[in-house]
Amino acid sequence: MDTIKQVWSAYRWPIIGGIIGLIVAILFLEFGFWKTMLVVVLVAAGVAGGLYLQAQGYFGDRRQDDDPRL
Repeated sequence: MDTIKQVWSAYRWPIIGGIIGLIVAILFLEFGFWKTMLVVVLVAAGVAGGLYLQAQGYFGDRRQDDDPRL
């Protein structure tokens, strides 16, 4: 188990990049170039929108509440 943790800490971003590359390759083969590009653009727009709303405080910081249920 230590070996896996060492490999993950040393090569985290290349592993994540490889997984993303595999997913994009499967999308290309399954749906074609333009449909895959549409998915990539829509995902990027969703991430950008979520980051914008988070930065504007739209979701609020629930960790600062005194609610014991959180």
